[in-house]
Amino acid sequence: MKPVKRIFKDRVYEQLARIGKAVASPQRLEILDLLSQASRTVENLAEEAHLTVANTSRHLQILRAARLIEAEKEGVFVRYRVADEAVVDFFRSLRVLAASRLAELDQITRQFFKGSSALEPVDRKALLARARKGLVTVLDVRPAEEYRDSHIAGAISIPLSELKDRLAELPRNQEIVAYCRGPYCVFAVQAVELLQGHGLRATRLEDGVADWRAHGLPVTTGDSAS
Repeated sequence: MKPVKRIFKDRVYEQLARIGKAVASPQRLEILDLLSQASRTVENLAEEAHLTVANTSRHLQILRAARLIEAEKEGVFVRYRVADEAVVDFFRSLRVLAASRLAELDQITRQFFKGSSALEPVDRKALLARARKGLVTVLDVRPAEEYRDSHIAGAISIPLSELKDRLAELPRNQEIVAYCRGPYCVFAVQAVELLQGHGLRATRLEDGVADWRAHGLPVTTGDSAS
C-alpha cells in the first residue's frame, strides 16, 4: 500500500498533467493563441485554424475540460474565451521557453521569412521612446475585434485585409511600426511588405499584446485610438 505522502504527490502531479495533456496538440495550441487575442465562436476558430467545425469543437471540449477556456451562449452561437489572463501568460511562457530551447523553431521561422525585409523586428524599448515623442505610428493589423479586446496603448487599428484600401490614412513622413499576434504571426510581415511597396517607411514589432503587457508596458481596450 502506498504511503499517504506518495498518494498525495501522485494526485497532485496527475492534476498538473491534465494541463499538459490538454495542450499536447498543435491545433489546440493555435486555438489557445487565437483565444488569447479575443473571444471567438467555434465557427470563427475553425476558419482561422483551417479546421472543420466538428474537429474544432472536439479540441475546445478538451481545453474546457482542463479549465483553460470558458464558454457562454450568445444567441444561436457559443462564444469561447480563455479562462483568465493566467492562461494567456501560460501560453506566452510556453512559447518563450520553446524559442529559447528549440533551435528548430528559430530555423523554421528564419526559413519561412527568408528574404523578407520585415524579418528583423524593431527594438521594443526604442519603439516606446519614439512613440512617446510622437516620432512613429504604431499600427495594429489584427482583426478589429482583437484590437477592441486589447491593444498597445496609442496604436491605431487598420486590419491587414483593409490596409491596401486605407493607405491614405497613414502618414508618409513618419515611420510606421506594424504588429499583430506575436513573433509567429505573419500579418505584420505582410503589412510591412505592402507598406514598403507603396513607398512608406515601415518595420515590424515582433511583440504581441501579451508580450507588451508582460514587460509592464501600457495596454488598453476599446476603439479609442482607431
